[in-house]
Amino acid sequence: RLDKKKYRVYCLTGDGECHEGQIWEAAMTSSHHKLDNLTAIVDHNKYQIDGRVEEIKSLQPFAEKWKAFGWSVFSCDGHNMKSIIETLEKAEKVKGKPSVIIAETVKGKGVSFMEAKPLEYHGRAPNAEEEKKALAEICQIEEFEV
Repeated sequence: RLDKKKYRVYCLTGDGECHEGQIWEAAMTSSHHKLDNLTAIVDHNKYQIDGRVEEIKSLQPFAEKWKAFGWSVFSCDGHNMKSIIETLEKAEKVKGKPSVIIAETVKGKGVSFMEAKPLEYHGRAPNAEEEKKALAEICQIEEFEV
């Protein structure tokens, strides 16, 4: 923005990362400078590597915290592309302040055993057998060669 360029900036982060001070420092700085070309998207899956976000340290009221830092706040279904695109378009129209989109998601969405045990797959890649099962579920086919 200081270079007078006409582009948008997108920042992707997770709700667990919002426990960290640098997120709120950046939020405050972005609002102070009225960075209306900035859209942050928070993956609100309610988990971080140490456990459930609310059990580690509550972020509630989450949307109100962003508003208090001077951001325009939106939320969407983070698994629905139509919802995501519509919300991005709304955020793009905001003038005078940055926008945040809280994307409501389910960790491991589409893979039954990952949805059932989200912490087991946070910070660890699936093994070959798990990968094959996951791809079969996502692709909805019986056999999938890796």
